[in-house]
Amino acid sequence: MGHSLHPGWEVIIGLEIHLRLNTRSKLFARSPNRFGDEPNTNIDVIDTGQPGALPVLNKKAVKKAVLFGCAIQAKIAPHSKFDRKSYFYPDSPRNFQITQFYDPIITEGTVLAEVEGNFKKFGVAYAHLEDDAGMLKHFSGFAGVDFNRAGAPLLEIVSKPCISSSQEAVAYAMAIRGIAHYLDISDCNMEEGSFRMDTNVSVRPVGETKLRNKVEVKNMNSFTNMAMAIEAEVRRQIEAYEAHPDEDPSLVVKSETVRFDLATKKTVTMRFKESASDYRYFPEPDLPPVVLSKNFIEKIRQKMPELPYERLDRYVTKLGLTRYNASILVDEKALADYFEEGLKFCENPTSLCNWITVEFVGRLKESGTPIYRSKISSKQIASLVNFIDKKKITGRIAKEVADIMVQDEGKDPELIIKENPNFQAIHETSTIEPIVEQVITENSQSLEDLKAGKEKAFNHLVGQVMKLTKGKASPEVVKKLLSEKIRTLV
Repeated sequence: MGHSLHPGWEVIIGLEIHLRLNTRSKLFARSPNRFGDEPNTNIDVIDTGQPGALPVLNKKAVKKAVLFGCAIQAKIAPHSKFDRKSYFYPDSPRNFQITQFYDPIITEGTVLAEVEGNFKKFGVAYAHLEDDAGMLKHFSGFAGVDFNRAGAPLLEIVSKPCISSSQEAVAYAMAIRGIAHYLDISDCNMEEGSFRMDTNVSVRPVGETKLRNKVEVKNMNSFTNMAMAIEAEVRRQIEAYEAHPDEDPSLVVKSETVRFDLATKKTVTMRFKESASDYRYFPEPDLPPVVLSKNFIEKIRQKMPELPYERLDRYVTKLGLTRYNASILVDEKALADYFEEGLKFCENPTSLCNWITVEFVGRLKESGTPIYRSKISSKQIASLVNFIDKKKITGRIAKEVADIMVQDEGKDPELIIKENPNFQAIHETSTIEPIVEQVITENSQSLEDLKAGKEKAFNHLVGQVMKLTKGKASPEVVKKLLSEKIRTLV
């Protein structure tokens, strides 16, 4: 099927996502797996490729990989092996990477992602463990290598070529990121490089069944940039094929690796593709095969937390949240966890969600502090919602209480209401009655309108009473008294 943006052409995309696992130590060494420390401080003989240094596999990294495999309903290999991938580059101290080429730990998974309101299933071909390279740092007169990242554990997740637009690519990548967050296997921090995306893009005329050459766009660290890069690369390939309709397609668009130039919004050639034989893959002699028992895999499967789409479904079907509000919470795990905590103290999920995501997030926007990192606990917001639900305060007073909770971070709403006599709602009929009478006397036109059957006039009268009581009167009592008075007059 042709993509609507490119009639006559079919777009085929595969994604490779490198997820840095959040283990305490590296994949084959004891050195710390941490970002942001002084260069070359988190290293040992294995990370720097000293002769005779032998790798030892990190069991926690294997567990995290298996957990991911369970989450995407994949096959977990009872036997998997490591291989050497040889390439010569200054940031690769051993001149080879230890990866899983022939027998990866995970195969055949499925990821569910929401694309423009509909769920779509995407196939994961395989995912394997490998170690990261160091980082080249370029200075004005020289370049240095920081080996802190060398040996960090990566899970490389390779999709099938089943993605057909930039929107789908973003939805799939965001779903993977969500799963990794909920499983707590990675911090998925794009700026720090713990979630890196490479995309393979090819196009072919609708109806053609053979895949044409693919071009790999390397190392994108934001979803927006990835979408722009895919669009740019698709356009480039279609224009090239349309300009040379009679040439052999494999000569028109060559297999290459490109990067996306943000300034020109175009893809730029980095190098032409190596084939697998260029990397001289062969089994890693220093590591035994990874053998996983059924029992080991089952134990990990039992510990599976709730996944993003399961939580979304529960919020909509069980808690009655709108799909939009449920998505706002679920998209940010920390926010959803904060909401979950508040639910323990409150029986009105819809109202709690609105107060968290609209009222408080709005009030904290200036400071740039996410609500879940602020001193305001979700228990306090739940308590505020309870005050409204029990008619102890009106919505208008609640907004003022919320202002004070933000200014005086961590102050309990109950205390705020106690300390401020203006915040106590008026329920006493004796206090409200004279005000109701005053409003009826002063608004004879509204009475005429009511007689003429204009229902809106009643709301106007309610509004006037609320105004005179500075929003403190209980709306229920006001409506009851007004109805009784009007009945005697109309």
